Order: sequence, then structure tokens, then C-alpha cells
Amino acid sequence: MEPVRISKLMSEQGLCSRREADSYIERGWVFLDGQPVTELGTRAYPNQRITLSKAAQSTQQARVTVLLNKPIGYVSGQAEHQHKPAYTLIDAGSRHAGDRSPQRFSPLHLKGLAAAGRLDIDSTGLLVLTQDGRIAKQLIGQDTEIEKEYLVRVSGTLPDSDLALLNFGLSLDGSALRRAQVSWLNPDQLRFILQEGKKRQIRRMCELVGLKVLGLKRVRIGKVKLGDLPTGKWRYLCDDEHF
Repeated sequence: MEPVRISKLMSEQGLCSRREADSYIERGWVFLDGQPVTELGTRAYPNQRITLSKAAQSTQQARVTVLLNKPIGYVSGQAEHQHKPAYTLIDAGSRHAGDRSPQRFSPLHLKGLAAAGRLDIDSTGLLVLTQDGRIAKQLIGQDTEIEKEYLVRVSGTLPDSDLALLNFGLSLDGSALRRAQVSWLNPDQLRFILQEGKKRQIRRMCELVGLKVLGLKRVRIGKVKLGDLPTGKWRYLCDDEHF
């Protein structure tokens, strides 16, 4: 067994992101088997115990995660082609009146707030923006198994054989897609449940079987549902909610 960089181990164990790990090490907030880690690049064995100081834990607890019902016309990440990024919708005035979190809005909550996963410009629904590297890794890490559920309005005909292909058997970008759950909700609307998120994946899957997507809305990520959150409004992820 070879030793591994502590920052990599901390990310794999869900303690924080690699970037956060380096920051914590520089501040003396990381302990290996009870002893402080003082140098970046320090290596350890996976069976050694890594812990964080109370200061690091307090910093993590102060970080917020926001749930936004993204409207059409906004991009998930950085501004592109003159389209505004979704985080520009986050301010005190657009907070959902039904938000049950006691958290008070602060402009500091916008610092480092980034989308954990994509939702294309033509789609609406649940978008997660977070300051917490642990949640970002949980949602978009390479091995994530968290489900994302979408309601998709389509036009065209779909034989049972092609519905089976949507569930399993299609490839994009030269690689096979993971198994999905796709079923009819009504004559013009499908429900997709995926565990991956390639660029414009659902639209491209539908194109492969001769369907045209007329509308796409994400309604759930893991255990967290969009619920009655209005379009363009946001709320905080509550302490008792987990993906």
C-alpha cells in the first residue's frame, strides 16, 4: 500500500474538496492520527485517521447551499454568449417566501457560490448552488450515484423498442450511457431519472430515437425535491435536508 496525498484522501473521505484541504493544512486545521499536518503535499496511508479542527468545522457549517428554480435563458455556470449566470438571481428580494430556513441572507453567501451540476439554458427547474465543496463532490463527483429526475415534454412517436433504448443501450460521445429510468407520464411527457449528466444529455438521447424535446424541467436531485418553489425564486437547503 502506497501513501497518498492527504488532500486527496480528505476529498475521497468527503471531509472537503482538495482545494479546501490545502487551505486547511496551511491554517493548521488538519490532524493526522492526532498530530497537526504542517506541510502541503504530506502523504498518508488510507487507514490513518484524518480529523479537522473545530475552526475548520465551524467554517464548513457557515457555508450555505441554495436551491434555485432556474428559468429559461440563464446558464448554470459562468456568463457566456451574453447570457447571465443563474447565481445573479440570488438576492434578498428573490428569496422564496416559504423558505423555512432560519438563515438570514447575507451578500457573503454569494462569495464562492457555484452550481453543483449543469442545467442547460433552455431548461428549467432545480439547480443547486453551493459554497460547500463536500456537497459539490457528492453531486458531481465522478462516482456519484445520486439520482436526478426530469419531466420532459416531447413530440414524435416512440415505439416500445426505442423506449427500451432510452432506458439502456444508447451511447454519447463514444461511450455507453449508464442505465436510466424512462417512462411515460402522459401522451406527451416522459419522466427521466438519471445518475449522470453529460452535456444536454436528455435532449441528445431523445434525438437518437427521433423525439424532439419541447420542454425540460428538473424536479428532484437525490432526496431533495423542487416542490412548490416558483420559477426564479430560491431558498436555502435546510439542516435536515440531505441529497
